[in-house]
Amino acid sequence: MKTVNMLEAKSALSRLVEDVELGREPQIIIARGGRPVARLVPLEEVAPVERRIGVAKGAFEVPDDIDTYNDEVAALFNGGGA
Repeated sequence: MKTVNMLEAKSALSRLVEDVELGREPQIIIARGGRPVARLVPLEEVAPVERRIGVAKGAFEVPDDIDTYNDEVAALFNGGGA
């Protein structure tokens, strides 16, 4: 495990990221005043989450008067009174 001070990390960030990205270093610890404060590690591949439009269809009922208070709510958000 490689440890670098903050000044070195700042001046060589691209190289340090490349070292971690390519697996030359599994992680790099960044220290300030000799005390570890951060860890540079590669990101794990995250599978994209598939979102389906209409996934909640039929899960709830929208009342007919849903728009009744739109003006009042807008006035409250804009600093007006009810």
